Amino acid sequence: MPSLDPTVAHVLDHRPTTDPDSDDEDSLIAALESSQEETALRERRLQQLHAELNRAKTLKQQPGHGQYQEIKDEKQLLSITTSTPLCVVQFMKPDFNRCRIMDQKLAVLAEKHFDTRFVSINVENAPFLVVKLGIQVLPCVISFKNAVSVDRIVGFEGIGLKADSFTVGELEARLVGCGVLVRAKMVGGDEDGRRRGLRSGNGDEREGEEDEGMDEDEDW
Repeated sequence: MPSLDPTVAHVLDHRPTTDPDSDDEDSLIAALESSQEETALRERRLQQLHAELNRAKTLKQQPGHGQYQEIKDEKQLLSITTSTPLCVVQFMKPDFNRCRIMDQKLAVLAEKHFDTRFVSINVENAPFLVVKLGIQVLPCVISFKNAVSVDRIVGFEGIGLKADSFTVGELEARLVGCGVLVRAKMVGGDEDGRRRGLRSGNGDEREGEEDEGMDEDEDW
């Protein structure tokens, strides 16, 4: 993928997020046209903006892009990871608190990063892959580029500054660093993730970072 002009990237990534499915192209173009850059440079940026918007629309029309999906069958998961250039997979158990927190963060990123597939699978539905990949602690997030594993996050290790919590932006930075995301797109910290909250087993709303039961990775 060609490198995106920093100004174009800034305009795209600072679009309003109240309706993630809405592409307010006129306002994005107006933001570029209001710049004081020379005409030729502004025209190149407008062309790149149009191309990027069209590419994003095309990707969103492809199955699975722009959303976080749970895959029920490991054969289907193998097909996705071998046919999709960029893919992030969480191996999880739905009743594990840390897995639910990771679900929350990955869902936010999936809405912004159309180039990358974001999926999860219950380890009970993937016995072959669990053994082959040596998965022992959950959550386990593995990033794939062109069907090759390039990064593995075990529990919450190596994501945030705090051992037991992290923001969407910190997770994004980790995934950008291994090359499975094209560029950083999170703006304004972790507000999208915080607003979503988590629902515990007894129905209470709570934020993952403040869950007192999050001090240990979960073996299974």
